[in-house]
Amino acid sequence: MPRRLPEVPLMIDDADRHYYEPSKGHGLPHDPFNSIVGPRPIGWVSTRGADGTVNLAPYSFFNGFNYTPPIIGFSSTSPKDSLRNVQETGEFVWNLTTRELAERMNQSCAAVPYGMNEFELAGLTPVPSRLVNVPRVAESPVNFECKVVEILQLKNHKGEATQAWLTLGEVVAVHIAKHLLKDGIFDTFGAGIILRAGGPSAYAEIGPETRFDMHRPR
Repeated sequence: MPRRLPEVPLMIDDADRHYYEPSKGHGLPHDPFNSIVGPRPIGWVSTRGADGTVNLAPYSFFNGFNYTPPIIGFSSTSPKDSLRNVQETGEFVWNLTTRELAERMNQSCAAVPYGMNEFELAGLTPVPSRLVNVPRVAESPVNFECKVVEILQLKNHKGEATQAWLTLGEVVAVHIAKHLLKDGIFDTFGAGIILRAGGPSAYAEIGPETRFDMHRPR
């Protein structure tokens, strides 16, 4: 007999809920959308422009979208340097952000002129990739070398173009620090992975104390 699931309290009183329509504003001190969809993985993306300019920037609109082939994507909510570079060269590298690297990741999101090297700004070490002409962050324990699949300018439900571009890339090469492979399984809870959380400054770290296990039903 299948195990009975615990009951979840039913909430039906709309008076207890804050309601808003995004096109009319949320009426709160900080937009809750980013806080609710989260914690969000950080897309720490390094790119190189056609002129050789190197850029490194974090994106909180980031995730994985497919297993085979592995495809990841990040969304730029304005025509930023990373977007310009991937449009020009069709390559990028994703670098895993850990608690040890949090402050330097934060330094790399400073608004600086195009051409300024964020690796130098954040005190990070660029190392060559194998299959793409974009440097990896040496200090990061995991790097994905990616080839751009497509770049989509997002639209609203009326079909009108927004100022947001989703870059989808196929992961063509992966680098993983061997100490994070435990019996061949990546140690998600020991890697110190950080995520973007609620409000303008909050982050979260994944740790063993937050773990729970479930198996798919048969």
